[in-house]
Amino acid sequence: MTDSSTDRHPDRHAPFDTFATELRTHLAGALRPEHAGEHVRLAGWVHRSRDLGGLVFVDLRDRAGLVQVSFDPRFSPPDAIAAAGAVGVESVVLVEGVVAERPAEGVNPDMATGAIEVRGHALRVVGPATTPAIPVARGRGEKLPAEELRLRHRYLDLRRPELQANLLLRHRLLQATRGFLAGRGYLEVETPVLTKPTPEGARDYLVPSRVHPGEFYALPQSPQLYKQLLMTAGFDRYFQIARCFRDEDLRADRQPEFTQIDIEASFVGPEDVFALTEGLLGALWREGGVAIPERFPRMTYADAMERYGSDRPDLRYELAIDDVSDAFRDSEFAVTRAALAAGGRVRGIRIPGGAAMSRKQVDELEAIARSAGAGGLLRVRRAAGALEGPVAKFLSAEGAEWLRLADGELGLYVAAADRVANPALDRVRQELAQRLGLVPEGRLAFVWVTDFPMFDRDPEDGALAAVHHPFTSPQPRDLARLEDDPASARAQAYDVVLNGTELGGGSIRIHDPQLQRRVFGLLGIDDATAQSRFGFLLEALRAGAPPHGGIALGFDRITMLLAGAPSLRDVIAFPKTTAARALFEGAPTPVPDEGLAELHLRARESDHG
Repeated sequence: MTDSSTDRHPDRHAPFDTFATELRTHLAGALRPEHAGEHVRLAGWVHRSRDLGGLVFVDLRDRAGLVQVSFDPRFSPPDAIAAAGAVGVESVVLVEGVVAERPAEGVNPDMATGAIEVRGHALRVVGPATTPAIPVARGRGEKLPAEELRLRHRYLDLRRPELQANLLLRHRLLQATRGFLAGRGYLEVETPVLTKPTPEGARDYLVPSRVHPGEFYALPQSPQLYKQLLMTAGFDRYFQIARCFRDEDLRADRQPEFTQIDIEASFVGPEDVFALTEGLLGALWREGGVAIPERFPRMTYADAMERYGSDRPDLRYELAIDDVSDAFRDSEFAVTRAALAAGGRVRGIRIPGGAAMSRKQVDELEAIARSAGAGGLLRVRRAAGALEGPVAKFLSAEGAEWLRLADGELGLYVAAADRVANPALDRVRQELAQRLGLVPEGRLAFVWVTDFPMFDRDPEDGALAAVHHPFTSPQPRDLARLEDDPASARAQAYDVVLNGTELGGGSIRIHDPQLQRRVFGLLGIDDATAQSRFGFLLEALRAGAPPHGGIALGFDRITMLLAGAPSLRDVIAFPKTTAARALFEGAPTPVPDEGLAELHLRARESDHG
């Protein structure tokens, strides 16, 4: 993206004249041919300047974009030309001049203001700048500085047209969210940031209390319990642009503090949540300039895992996973025999034209499968009507038919339990789609994944853990399973997925306090612990709670996708690094002993003294 990206003025809900102040009459990037002949006062940053020996051009930048200001002896006083020639890039200046149309040969089609220029009469520096640590202006094709350097000098990085456009898009998406939900009777209610530690699937950030020695608040991982309390209080429909905090390992699409669109409603079922979410996402994508389908297809969790190895399947391409266990049922091949005997399966992907892939290419795919936990990949290809590969000799004629490999196809298989095979095949499938060019440009494949299991069972000790959270309601038809086979119970839980990325998830909640206690018990939370940790919720449920449910959507992630940004850090004003550090302000930082003492804390000596 070049500097001209900033010329698209995104403040389309605000009239331009609202930006007039004592120091300026117009936004620089908002000037157009219809302003020709007007005397204007502009204010902004010097994006770049060119001194051609008495003729000086200054590209002036503000949040609306760029405009060229010309200083020429024919219309500019000598002191204005001298000031323009001496000004440094990124200095803040006030400019006066007259808007003029450029001659046809001087029009710059890459700039929204390229049909005009401002003929400068005066330039005054009001914010002189030292030489910037990183450049803001970039030529076409010029690479960005390293990200750590850009984060260290974030105040400069945020001047880049791309990041300004991203944050202006974020603003518009926030307003669109509020307008959509408020128009449907949802009330915006803020919930506490200093709250009680509760299990949400990640570690809490803890805040020590000065006035209550030895006690701690937690920063909320989500407003889950508070929004349920609001439903029991009768508010009926709630939403919040909620700040959430999780102390977990980071990556490009994860931050320790993030924003979610949090929604809850009373007297609803899953279909109500689906319809509302589809409408909201449609509004957000329209704000981003893209139309999407009014309704999204549905897929059960079981189908998603069986066909794609993931609960967030990318449906822009097929490459579905096949179960070929029967092909190896009577085989003497040790790897498959051991996997089947242990209750596993043999599953894999048929790759059209894959028989032509080189051994090196297949080895690279196997390395990806191994990195995801698989022991390796079994390879079988059909060429000239015959099966080839180390496994082929162990297949009977009937087994070979089970593979359903067409001529020219390659089959890659994992022999293991599903919990091992699924993530490996998911990774291989994604890599294949990229390598084979199967991902259609611009296609948006939304899908609802439904009927999640209530619980995961630990393969080591058999203990149950909540797949979503312990407040998710079971499917009514699966209530009996909680007694005799809880691991098979399905939840009224759902995720909305786009192109293999989870946009958000939610559920219908448990509103019966007795059922909530039963679920706590299955999770190994006894009555005393439940009362200690969740007593306030149980108390509210006993006071008369309506059926209720909702969803939380990852606002940062949605903004990232609509902006076409490679990382969440590009749509957050002041993000953290993947090491959870804020490089510009230098956080986190040690606290002096006296500061810790006020909080009744003491720093522990490190292992190295």
